[in-house]
Amino acid sequence: MTTELATGPVAALDAPEMAAWRAYLFTHARLSRRLDDELQAAHGLSLAEYDALIQLVNAPARQLRMSTLAESVLLSRSGITRLVDRLVTAGFVERRACPTDARGAEAALTPAGLDALRSATSTHIAGVRRYFTNVIAAADQEVIATALDMVNTALGPPEPLASATCATPSA
Repeated sequence: MTTELATGPVAALDAPEMAAWRAYLFTHARLSRRLDDELQAAHGLSLAEYDALIQLVNAPARQLRMSTLAESVLLSRSGITRLVDRLVTAGFVERRACPTDARGAEAALTPAGLDALRSATSTHIAGVRRYFTNVIAAADQEVIATALDMVNTALGPPEPLASATCATPSA
């Protein structure tokens, strides 16, 4: 069987290809929803908000340019703006002007954000273990990691970021 695309006929996915692809999509969607639901119920944080806090805690000085944060959590600039707005309202993040770029802004983790992250991390890790690592044998975890690394490598290097943070001008 073939599928007509703009570039010409392309063979349809065979049964193993389709099974692997659908299993990945279905599992990713269900697992993400389940982890999100648990974080929401226990901590009032979405999985995307948790991810943003993780990116910030691991960043230099616990702050990132908004554009870098958007790329790190795979959101559009408008999506990251709304997410950061929610985190600012909760007191978990501060928005700061970029001292070296009048158009730039950074998101900075607050002490309250660090506390919220610390609290939510045990829930998140427990969920990852319960629904993912505890149900997959260690050898299979290695196979999954290797296979997904190969997919990431085939996608090529990520787009280079201008600068993760706003550098303070030197005196």
